[in-house]
Amino acid sequence: MSEPDRPTPRDPSELGLETIVYEKAPPRATITLNRPDVLNAFDFRMLRELARACEDASWDDEIRAVVVTGAGRAFCVGADLKSWSADYLGKPGEYWKWFGAFKDMHDRLREIGKPTVARINGICVGGGNELQMACDLAVMADDTFIRHVGPEHGSVPAGGATQWLPIMVGDRRAREILFMCEEIPAAKAAEWGLVNFAVPAGELDSEVDRVVESLVAKLPQTVRYTKQQLNFWRDLSWHETVNHARDWLAVSMAPDGPREAVESFLRRKK
Repeated sequence: MSEPDRPTPRDPSELGLETIVYEKAPPRATITLNRPDVLNAFDFRMLRELARACEDASWDDEIRAVVVTGAGRAFCVGADLKSWSADYLGKPGEYWKWFGAFKDMHDRLREIGKPTVARINGICVGGGNELQMACDLAVMADDTFIRHVGPEHGSVPAGGATQWLPIMVGDRRAREILFMCEEIPAAKAAEWGLVNFAVPAGELDSEVDRVVESLVAKLPQTVRYTKQQLNFWRDLSWHETVNHARDWLAVSMAPDGPREAVESFLRRKK
């Protein structure tokens, strides 16, 4: 697909997407992470496709809300550690490039200019939680959980978690989530303010529909600017830290320690 010469939205079928499903049913667009065999883990292509879908949705004036969800039994489990360990561990320069795509995806989503809703249909781990936190609102099935595991496999959750968890749940709870790496059930996630609504799995779609219907009834321009103002603290914490995190995490890929931690984590998951 050639680059557009103006910010004109395209039909999703023209975008050549392989790892996500991007659907438009104005006034709503839905982006579904579609690597269910690896629990919708990010690879480089998925990051790029998410950014492209967000860009297209931001250009489409008929789209007034965007839902982000996952296929299968997971919302998203963050980076695909199997391919990550093969392609990026011991290769700081390559990891730096990968993190650039991760950062760009987050920026495109957060700066989409219209409200976004995370539909957390299943397991939500690591970068998956950072993805749902980048959305404006979140609706979660009550039979699933959120968890961070970065410190267990040699990574630092500085792609949104260290920046946004203290804002959303408070400093002590943020430390509990990131240091202890325990599952946070849906009900507790809602109680803590990590998600907005926890509902029975059978009611997930109807609750998402209710939220979307409320959002699209508002004036787009005022919603866009309200979102921009609300993003102040998220943006401040993100932009003050993320490029440092990108460089530090890239350098941290060089020693044997992270490789051994990732390989040990993958062995335990077999």
